[in-house]
Amino acid sequence: MSTVRPAGRAGTDLPTDVRIEAGRGIPEGHPADGRSPVPPLQGIIDALVLLVLLGLGVLALGPTFGDDPRYLVAGVGGVVLGLALAWEGARRGWRAWRMANGAALTYLVAGSALAAPQEALGGVLPTLQSLRVIVLGVVLSWKDLLTVAPPVGTAGGTLVVPFLAALVCAAVAGTLAWRGRGAGWTLVPVLVVFGGCIALGTDRVSLPAVRGTLLLLVALVWLAYRRDLQRVGATRSLVPADPVDPTGTTVGRNRRLALGAGMLAVGTLLTLAVTPLVTGGSDRQVLRDVVEPPVDLYAYPSPLTSFRTYVKDSTNDVLFTVEGLPEGERLRLAALDTYDGVVYNVDPQAAGSFSRVGDAARLSGAGGDPVSGTRARLSITVGDYSGVWLPAAGDVEGVRLGGPRGEDLGRALYYNDDARTALSTIGVQEGDAYEVDAVFPEKLSDEQLAQYDFAQLSLPRVVNDPPVIATKSAEYIGSTAEPLERARSLEQVLSAQGYFSNGKDDEARSLPGHGAARMLSLLDADEMVGDDEQYAVAMALMARKADIPARVVMGFYPDWDEVQDPSAPLQITGEDVHAWVEIAFDGAGWVPFDPTPPEDNEPVPPQQQPKSSPKPQVLQPPPPPQEPAELPPDAAPEAQDAEDREKDLLDELAPVLTLIGLAAIPLVLLVLPLVVVAGLKARRRRRRRFTGEPAQRVGGGWSEVLSLATDLGAEPDPRATRRESAAALGAAFPSGRAGTAVLARRADAGIFASGQPSEEEVEDYWRSVDASLGDLRGSVGYWKRQRARYSPRSLRRERRLRADARRRDAKGADGPPTSSAPGRRAEGRMGS
Repeated sequence: MSTVRPAGRAGTDLPTDVRIEAGRGIPEGHPADGRSPVPPLQGIIDALVLLVLLGLGVLALGPTFGDDPRYLVAGVGGVVLGLALAWEGARRGWRAWRMANGAALTYLVAGSALAAPQEALGGVLPTLQSLRVIVLGVVLSWKDLLTVAPPVGTAGGTLVVPFLAALVCAAVAGTLAWRGRGAGWTLVPVLVVFGGCIALGTDRVSLPAVRGTLLLLVALVWLAYRRDLQRVGATRSLVPADPVDPTGTTVGRNRRLALGAGMLAVGTLLTLAVTPLVTGGSDRQVLRDVVEPPVDLYAYPSPLTSFRTYVKDSTNDVLFTVEGLPEGERLRLAALDTYDGVVYNVDPQAAGSFSRVGDAARLSGAGGDPVSGTRARLSITVGDYSGVWLPAAGDVEGVRLGGPRGEDLGRALYYNDDARTALSTIGVQEGDAYEVDAVFPEKLSDEQLAQYDFAQLSLPRVVNDPPVIATKSAEYIGSTAEPLERARSLEQVLSAQGYFSNGKDDEARSLPGHGAARMLSLLDADEMVGDDEQYAVAMALMARKADIPARVVMGFYPDWDEVQDPSAPLQITGEDVHAWVEIAFDGAGWVPFDPTPPEDNEPVPPQQQPKSSPKPQVLQPPPPPQEPAELPPDAAPEAQDAEDREKDLLDELAPVLTLIGLAAIPLVLLVLPLVVVAGLKARRRRRRRFTGEPAQRVGGGWSEVLSLATDLGAEPDPRATRRESAAALGAAFPSGRAGTAVLARRADAGIFASGQPSEEEVEDYWRSVDASLGDLRGSVGYWKRQRARYSPRSLRRERRLRADARRRDAKGADGPPTSSAPGRRAEGRMGS
């Protein structure tokens, strides 16, 4: 260690020692000397305030985790560890890179217990699985939190989000509170946590008025407290010319306290009054509303296409066994809401889309009020049934997957709360078993439904349906105006005028399918003949033509009149497959309608005609060729133009681009500060080199040398002359000793000589500056050069020097100057 003591200067009693060790200068009195930056009592008060403020932000994630207390343990634990890290860094004077290393080490050590308790040994000790979860969770947990249906659960790294966000923001907030120049900047990471947790949460509001009011009150009181401490400290550092009257001081302080209390009271009342007005009239928008689910439902065939397969080929096969189904209720397989002229399917872009399940046992724990009705636990064991859709019933509150593949089914489980259906992308097969906690709402009578109007929903557009749909819809509904009567008209006409047939060998001819051609043959025939598949699709399409929100539901239910013991396990066979229509009423939800005629309503076969005597066949000439028939304009499919194809391509790429953007958020947050620092330094260099008089630009070149030395770890004395600073830098960076000494002498000559340097002299000086900067960088290693490139130390130092200069100017205007040698002080300025 070398010590450089510059020559004393008249009129100042400030310390001048600069200790330079291993290329880094540490001024005396720096926190690195081991002294605490703030008094312990103030530090405790600041820590408690930040714990409350950051904790209010973490509380916004409660609905996302189904109010599971483990998310709060992770968030509060991250806040406590972040504040402890910030205090230790302030006490020891750690640089930014040491703080970053400390935060990373803290995250790895404590992350298993707080962010991955289910993967940790005993919920505390790190394991390879828990370390893998928290390391990958830095990038993947944000996506999982937005694409998993709430409650997201606590496995798989979802707790990484509250823990990591709280840890980083608490460390930054504590550092700003105990090492920053202004307490107001401390609220920036607090607001980041508060707003970020809201954006990452659900549309369910978690105590908005209480949390917002507490945030406002605590922040204002704490800022006033810190401002008062700063004012008292500044007052004590001055020597008043006249004694201060303590009575006047007390009265003024009491007046300020009363005024502040009044402002807080008014702010609280305004917050409580305005919050319902602001949040009550519109739906809350969060990030998960714009993130597309990562499952492609179009990759799986519509279950309705297999309707006749169950009816004809699996009539007596036991598809699955269900225990606990209340009498008269139905099992749902899928709710279909889009039609393209060929098949009725599930549209993944419709409202209430499928989301990956986090905590399967609590599917309805995150949203809305509890559903009232009959609660039941269904035990389902899969037999000959196979497919991705899981049979369920009622409003599903939770699913408990068992059997040998229960864990695998759970990882691939998706749920749609609006359709009340679930699927597992790996599909179920024989031997799988699971339990469903369901609520069966009370069924409403027609008198009760008559008071409700149709719900205003955004359903996928129906395309390529035959024109007969609109014609029959207007015919069946007629002039009926009441919502329920319009729906009942469609149901009753189809049920009363149609005939039932599954197309079996002993039944009337009935074609399978529900495409546009099958709908045309059903509704345009003299006698309507079909089964649940055709009648349900026909009613849903006619309802959509009449602007009635309808969808087709496929599921299972037995003939309850033939069930002897409803409480016993029920064996569901292919004969129990059914399809029906659901229509949405505002206030009553989706209500089922059954347009299918009774099974005993079979078409009457035509009477037998007497056989005619055959006559000899005479070869007839071939008929003349006919022109090909032209389809009606509305029956022919419209050609898809380039704009539609481009839109479809963008729709397909949008989910991928969104997920890539979300995964890149942590990387952007890490890189953005580095880009900002580099940009500020580049702008500073251009200003120094090209702005001002030639002498000023020469001084800017010397300032550029001092800035690089500061970023490399040195602490130049702001009161030293250029030559003294060059000597100190020569001791710290021996390879650049000669260059810095010459630059200092040339800068003094260019600034203090008579007249202004020429432009050639300025350019030559800056070329020498660039050579000296290269020597300084070459005296340290590669990583230290990169750290200096993005270090904000020189920017902070210049801001601090400007603030000190303004304070000295203010003192000089009110009292005698602090130095008796103004000329010497001007010579000692380093041009920064």
